[in-house]
Amino acid sequence: MIHWLRPYCLSFPHTTESLQWESLVFKVAGKIFAIAALEPERHVLSIKCAEEKFAEIVECPGVVPAPYLARAKWIAFESEDAVPHQQLRELIRESYELVFAKLPRKSRETLLKPSPAPRKQRRK
Repeated sequence: MIHWLRPYCLSFPHTTESLQWESLVFKVAGKIFAIAALEPERHVLSIKCAEEKFAEIVECPGVVPAPYLARAKWIAFESEDAVPHQQLRELIRESYELVFAKLPRKSRETLLKPSPAPRKQRRK
């Protein structure tokens, strides 16, 4: 899973990765949006889920409320093929967007602000 998950998550603006809890953790502005197991575990991936989709998605075989995080509407996948690959990619994107949307306004504005263009040096 990591072979496609890592470049996919890092393609989202302002995403960082770190090793935490023996997992690869993806964050935006220090807030986690995906946790991928690096060693064989019961859950291969955990992500935030939209509240209105939570009950429906956890009814899918192989998708469960994420341990310790379910009250915050996180889901965990027992295998990479618990849902179709395209749907999994959409759910990961949605997790990123949900976490980004919950950032403090000032943090979002700072991240969305375009970087200043590099200044050209004047010749003497």
